[in-house]
Amino acid sequence: MLVAAAVCPCPPLLVPEVAAGAAPELDAARAACTDALGVLAAARPDVLVVVGPAEESGRGTHAEGTRGSFKGFGLDVDVRLGRDTGDAAEDTLPPSLSVAAWLLARTAWSYAPVEGLGVGEPLAAERCMEVGRDIAVRAERVALLVMGDASGCRTLKAPGYLDERAAPFDAEVARALGAADVAALEALDAELAYELKASGRAPWQVLAGAAEGAGLGGQLLYEDAPYGVGYVVAAWS
Repeated sequence: MLVAAAVCPCPPLLVPEVAAGAAPELDAARAACTDALGVLAAARPDVLVVVGPAEESGRGTHAEGTRGSFKGFGLDVDVRLGRDTGDAAEDTLPPSLSVAAWLLARTAWSYAPVEGLGVGEPLAAERCMEVGRDIAVRAERVALLVMGDASGCRTLKAPGYLDERAAPFDAEVARALGAADVAALEALDAELAYELKASGRAPWQVLAGAAEGAGLGGQLLYEDAPYGVGYVVAAWS
């Protein structure tokens, strides 16, 4: 059963060395992520599953110990998903799970084994919900760390330019994540999310599937769009 979840954004800019001189701009987001991970630790899970968006090559499961890298973003720094188990030498984390691995290392996660799951943007809502339900029955006490960004179209300088639909979409996402509103997350429009470059849609719907019947409450810890991309941090327990 799902006992806790943390929702965090996944831009590599969360890593201060990647952001360089702009690092202070996301200090509040980093602090909120730390608080959300604290909720996961307090839940004393038997397993932590990290879910994030992935391209075709990064989709599927990733064992504990899988390495990730920020070399593609100009930083020669490697990360590892949880403990070094020696079982994932040939695997590589997608960027979203590399950011998650960095967050876990930053908070010295040692409370439960960690597994990774990369989900592709086209995955239909029904399938996302099924994946979430399967995760929820993996152990007696399951925690989720869910990575993903809201729209990329909040300002003229955003990656997707300005789209007037972006702010209302992000507001509903933030409300649903803050309220642990499973039905609202399940109902997110996949086509609209794609048009608005919202990478978190599928991971959030995996969370919705995992949380069905769990009776969790939510708390919105952070919501902003400092680079024209919506970033949301929430904790469920």
